[in-house]
Amino acid sequence: MDESGGSGQPRSGTDRPTKPHAGPTIPDPHENGSPAATPSTDGATDSARQPAADDNAAQDPSTSDSTSTTAPAEVPASGTETGTEGVEHPPAPEADTGKRADLPQPEAPREPDTADDHRTLAHSGAPKNPPPQSPQPRGGLLMGRPFGVPVYVAPSWFLVAALITWVFGGQLDRVLPELGAARYLVSLFFAVAFYASVLVHELAHTVAALRFKLPVRRIQLQFFGGVSEIEKEAETPGREFVLAFVGPLLSLVLAGIFYIAMQPVEPGTVPGVLLAGLMVSNLIVAAFNLLPGLPLDGGRMLRAVVWKITGRPMSGTIAAAWVGRALAVCVLIGLPLLTQSGALGSSAEDNVGMDTVMDALLAAILAAIIWTGAGNSLRMARLREHLPDLRARTLTRRAVPVETDTPLSEALRRANDAGARALVVVDAEGTPLSLVREAAIVGVPEHRRPWVAVSGLAQDITDGMRVSAELAGEDLLDTLRATPATEYLVVEETGEIYGVLSAADVERAFVKAMARPS
Repeated sequence: MDESGGSGQPRSGTDRPTKPHAGPTIPDPHENGSPAATPSTDGATDSARQPAADDNAAQDPSTSDSTSTTAPAEVPASGTETGTEGVEHPPAPEADTGKRADLPQPEAPREPDTADDHRTLAHSGAPKNPPPQSPQPRGGLLMGRPFGVPVYVAPSWFLVAALITWVFGGQLDRVLPELGAARYLVSLFFAVAFYASVLVHELAHTVAALRFKLPVRRIQLQFFGGVSEIEKEAETPGREFVLAFVGPLLSLVLAGIFYIAMQPVEPGTVPGVLLAGLMVSNLIVAAFNLLPGLPLDGGRMLRAVVWKITGRPMSGTIAAAWVGRALAVCVLIGLPLLTQSGALGSSAEDNVGMDTVMDALLAAILAAIIWTGAGNSLRMARLREHLPDLRARTLTRRAVPVETDTPLSEALRRANDAGARALVVVDAEGTPLSLVREAAIVGVPEHRRPWVAVSGLAQDITDGMRVSAELAGEDLLDTLRATPATEYLVVEETGEIYGVLSAADVERAFVKAMARPS
């Protein structure tokens, strides 16, 4: 296998090794963040194929411990031991000049990562740890997996269920006073049935998404309704419109079913009151979700319409998000005014005291949810707009191959001579075996480097740690999140080494793009 250029070095690539336990989180494009736009630097020769990101990335040697606040943390389960006491001391290599402009220079020696001390040395013959697994998203109590999608009930739901039980119980006391304390049991049943209707609403979104081959991460029932977490965006405005509309449509269908079921039931009975309450509540859910502002379903429908007219999904998102913010202000001001005026069914004289405070609090919570959701939608749109600029080829760092018994000081000298900033451990035939971790290099004092072999600082390359230089955007992020690590070997389609990709570089590029205007 020809994996090196004419000088015996990989044809190109880059990245600093970083420790596998405390490395940065790969941003999740389905939650937020955004890649930075970096010019592509495809070259025909080995020297020209060094990515343009090298120079900028070289100036920040301390990113291996950074963490992301914009995505769920994903921590790899494997590490590499950094202890080298058992390594046979080789003859002293050529004098280390101390020039490490391209490889990290520690401001002060750091202790190796604690977890690293419990893993077998790379290539020592010990069995390898299995590839790390991405943690599954959690959202409370798992209730089931309809259509293969997990449904969680958030802890906040129990607070809402108690509130509904108390409020609806008070109404039952006026309509059916003969129930006594049993009215709260009927109210609890109503709360559960109402959220079952909300689950049907969310399942409508889920079924439509699966129909369009869009993966759904989970459904969560929480304070003020439910959320279907669809991992990818619809490809066309028509599909986006259908995906948004099916939820309110199912709520309207449920309201019709409850209305039909009411007809043979006597109005003044418990079944009659429950059916009437469920019919009205589903009508409210449908009407509220049809309001034309993000993050509501009506906002997604408006986004689809503007997207269809302008041909730009970003224009649709901006329009629907600002309408959503306007709705939030209207809810904050208008809902208490409507309640106090008696327009919602009760007399103005009854809406005083504690009821006024509760109405204002409810309006404030609803307005905050809508306003925050609209802002998140704008951030997600910015992410998706810049995501194609995130390319493995432009973020990859140049690397040099070294054999397992090469002293660290000699490996660093070779890297500086080649202008590289990463080390790939190879066998005698040039086949890549492991990646030398940046955090481990920083943790070795300079006077020890002539006596430490690179194999003791390396992490074995698993299948998931080999990524194609052609990966970009969402495909790149999905690939990196599927196998959490701090460095990845980047290869050409022919199998030749292109370099090393650092998760820290990907995260920095992601955050920079989020700061750029659309």
